[in-house]
Amino acid sequence: MSRRALVLLMATALLACHKKAAEEVATEEAVDVEVEAAHTGTIRALITATGTVAPAPGADWTITAPGPARIAEMPKAEGDRVRPGDLLVRFDAPTLDADAAARAAELGQARANLENARKNHTRLSLLLEKGIAARKEVEDARKELLDAEAALRGATSAASNAGELAGRAVVRARFSGVIAKRTHNPGDTVDGAAGDPVLRVIDPSRLQVSVSVPVGDLGRIVVGRPARLVVSGGAPPPDGRVLSLPAAVDPATGTATVRISAPPGLAAGTPVQVEIVAEEHTGVVLVPAAAVVREDDKAAVFVVGADGKAHRHAVTLGIETAEEVEIETGVAAGEKVIVKGHEELPDGATVTVGE
Repeated sequence: MSRRALVLLMATALLACHKKAAEEVATEEAVDVEVEAAHTGTIRALITATGTVAPAPGADWTITAPGPARIAEMPKAEGDRVRPGDLLVRFDAPTLDADAAARAAELGQARANLENARKNHTRLSLLLEKGIAARKEVEDARKELLDAEAALRGATSAASNAGELAGRAVVRARFSGVIAKRTHNPGDTVDGAAGDPVLRVIDPSRLQVSVSVPVGDLGRIVVGRPARLVVSGGAPPPDGRVLSLPAAVDPATGTATVRISAPPGLAAGTPVQVEIVAEEHTGVVLVPAAAVVREDDKAAVFVVGADGKAHRHAVTLGIETAEEVEIETGVAAGEKVIVKGHEELPDGATVTVGE
């Protein structure tokens, strides 16, 4: 054997011995780990979405002028509380008052015309029975009566609308709430358009959150189920509940709006994260989420056996949350699973369980 071949043979033997020693250390030296016992309990799947706190329907009122007018009085400031009947704003609207008076006069004239047409039709009908009046005269009187009735209906509607507009010159609170926004002051002239509001009143005791949920998750949501609200920078508010499911889906985004109740105390416009409870499994085996080891699409858990070694168990997972995971198969309740120290731990390794 040549000297070169002898050197290669010795190097190979040394390498083999070194590799064997490394394997023995990896599998025989005890590894410090922390464990928790798998237990039986209840777990809930959550659907996470974001939304904004807003007043519920009927709890948000934006006040505009009934037409071109001047603000004569507006005693409430932003943040002030109001009760039903409190004066919110009084407008000075001469044109509306004049129009209401004109429509009232037209209504009076329409009533007089109808009365005259009715009397004329009655008189001619009697004369026709006596053979004095012609049938054509009665038919013409009948037409005038119908026209007068139609005119009275139109005048009544116009007078009612004009009176309603004029009546809106004085605005009083419909419900208990808070002045959320005040955009004008007494003396300002407003045009009455929707884009020129005067006050916004909301009821802070009736709030909700509207969240957009993907279509694929809608079937998992049930009306009345709890929904946790998460608000940044403050204590978590009490849970809300699912109020309604959508009747339509936005085809552009593939989402639909779900309404969630919100507890009093949150300000309208506050962004929140919502966790809606979907499926709920009870009496199932649960382990900490930190115990699950994942490789590609497979999951496993290391269980400490009576022999003081870590045994890798392939598991089937159910519902998962940030804290716990449901184990459908692979681990039984009471078994001690490793939650810390299992990184790159070989199957069958000897472990030392810490406190």
